[in-house]
Amino acid sequence: MPSRHTVTAFLSGVGVTLATTAAAGAGISRFMQRRNAAAADLNALLPVHSAWWRDRFDRKGKLLYVAMGDSAAQGIGASSPARSYVGRLSAYMRRQSHTSLRVVNLSVSGSTTWLCRKDQLPKFEKYEPDVVTVAIGANDIIQFNPESFEKNLRVIYGALPSHAIVGDLPAMWIPDREKKLVEANAIVRRVAGEFGLTVAPLYETTRRQGFFRTYRNSAGDLFHPNDRGYRVWASAFEPAIAARLARIAADEAATTHEAREAEAVAAHTAAAAAAPTAGTSSDTPTTDTAGGATTSPTDASADVGGAS
Repeated sequence: MPSRHTVTAFLSGVGVTLATTAAAGAGISRFMQRRNAAAADLNALLPVHSAWWRDRFDRKGKLLYVAMGDSAAQGIGASSPARSYVGRLSAYMRRQSHTSLRVVNLSVSGSTTWLCRKDQLPKFEKYEPDVVTVAIGANDIIQFNPESFEKNLRVIYGALPSHAIVGDLPAMWIPDREKKLVEANAIVRRVAGEFGLTVAPLYETTRRQGFFRTYRNSAGDLFHPNDRGYRVWASAFEPAIAARLARIAADEAATTHEAREAEAVAAHTAAAAAAPTAGTSSDTPTTDTAGGATTSPTDASADVGGAS
């Protein structure tokens, strides 16, 4: 039979275990309450961010940047839409190009590839953008269907100009979702390659942050990035954006050079047409006022030389 000391020690151990479990459960409960409250706060900002972008649709700019995507493109989780990855890329383009930029953000929070195809793509078709970014598909992962995902991407990517930049899906750090991401990103890269589109390495860039930095770079809902997280997202797009701006500048320089050459040729042609032809004045016929006969200077000199 166990001694009283042994029973006491056992009960103490059970008590500690139960207390620890209860404390852990209470901690998890408080954590989830804070997370859910943060998610509710972010949801309340959806119309605010959407209105912020709409207000900028008609602003003028020499270059036109059009973005499509989901809540990440809207900047949910950032302290301001300007600090989203689309906002940061807009500022980056203005700095790099030293010119004005019009931004049309067609993204819609909650969009899947199907909703992007259905709602955003028809609006996109009326624009002729200089720069295009598309980051869509994260909301497809929970109920991932590879066939539908690829079908939708083919329609979206097929409607983009060849210079468009598409992002693959970011790291999510949840094992089940990470398995789906491997397949989804393989589809993104393959379909983008078939259409000749540039892929921004969003997965690789976010994955390099590691688990703890990703946690620090997340908003309170632990799903959307915060200001730091969107800085990381923007860095995944910046090399491709820089290459696109360089191409635009080169094309503009070539066009300017060709225009100047054409102007120079036109000016030279006009000047040549306006100049008198050599010898024109000496060959002009003259009229003999006495007899009314018309003689050329050449005929007159011959007559003088032949007189006896």
